[in-house]
Amino acid sequence: MKKPKIRFKGYQEDWEQRKLGELGSLKNGMNFSKEAMGIGFPFVNLQNIFGNNVIDVTNLGKAMASDSQLKDYNLLNGDVLFVRSSVKLEGVGEAALVPQNLENTTYSGFIIRFRDEYGLDNNFKRFLFGIESVRNQIMAQATNSANKNISQTVLENLCLKIPNKSEQEKIGLYFSNLDHLITLHQRKCEETKTLKKYMLQKMFPQNGHSVPEIRFSGFTEDWEQRKFADFTWDAGKRNKEDLDLEPYAITNEHGFIRQRDAHDDFGYMKDTDRKAYNIVQPNSFAYNPARINVGSIGYYKGVENVIVSSLYEVFQTDNYVNDRFLWHWLKSDEFPRWIEKLQEGSVRLYFYYDKLCECQLYMPSLEEQEKIATFLDDLDHLITLHQHKCEELQNIKKFMLKNMFI
Repeated sequence: MKKPKIRFKGYQEDWEQRKLGELGSLKNGMNFSKEAMGIGFPFVNLQNIFGNNVIDVTNLGKAMASDSQLKDYNLLNGDVLFVRSSVKLEGVGEAALVPQNLENTTYSGFIIRFRDEYGLDNNFKRFLFGIESVRNQIMAQATNSANKNISQTVLENLCLKIPNKSEQEKIGLYFSNLDHLITLHQRKCEETKTLKKYMLQKMFPQNGHSVPEIRFSGFTEDWEQRKFADFTWDAGKRNKEDLDLEPYAITNEHGFIRQRDAHDDFGYMKDTDRKAYNIVQPNSFAYNPARINVGSIGYYKGVENVIVSSLYEVFQTDNYVNDRFLWHWLKSDEFPRWIEKLQEGSVRLYFYYDKLCECQLYMPSLEEQEKIATFLDDLDHLITLHQHKCEELQNIKKFMLKNMFI
């Protein structure tokens, strides 16, 4: 194939096939003694490359180097650094662009430097060495020892398809802008998560206080201390009638998830197991007593009954509790403290429903519960929106990388 499937308007010329060795020079990095590490001059290591396509120049290590080494192993704007040796095959040959001249900076002996003498566009280079056709060539020729390795010879013989400089610039800018948008949504997502964590600390009473630091206007009454035994009940009933209900599992990250969509570690229910499962009604909580300490709890807000393993504890609340308010408290820093205090066991620790009943929390009026729950739900919605947008942009990027390169 001499042309990509998707191109910018006005470009029709065939792309040129070149070997990397024809486009510039390659040089292995330098090996440092343990005594030379951690002091001296800026130094690029493998960790600066893994998972990145551009070097973050604000996050470099240090290594002592002589004047001649600083000259021989220097780094200039447009250099590309390849991972020469990696424990995992997926890591070998990963590449990252040097975005500016780095004064008095060297690079590890586990890295190979490519210095472009052809004049490739910098942004184009950022993405060229990560496309599937290039990665497959590298991984197919990696050698085995203690690690997976590639040599300069492998890189010199990489077959690349290159368009003219103008088309390179357009392609590079397009993917650079995509990366910027992805980073923007990732940053917004993390900022919102940080805000939510802060608000969970400030909107629930801490350290024995009966009121939180931050409240909505119009609410001044003290919160009431209540035990779970006062407002919840054990709602786990066996599926004795063998009802044909959808089996669910509980994951740390997503809560309730259909068992058929869950990771293989959950296994799959056999028909003979169905009677042993517990029925979960809408608006129920369920958790794994052996994994609640790592967040294995979920709230089921579907409309149809489902079933979960009999290993799970299932409970519901009375009409004086807003379930979403309780959900956010369960995800706060306070609940894990109760788990640590009350869980039982020797080899493995468990937190059964009878122990949950001993937990206490301060609760406001139902009206204030609803306002807090809505506010925190809105933050969750924003987090989900940014996550979905990131996933959407990542999928677009993946598709376009396959179709805008050869």
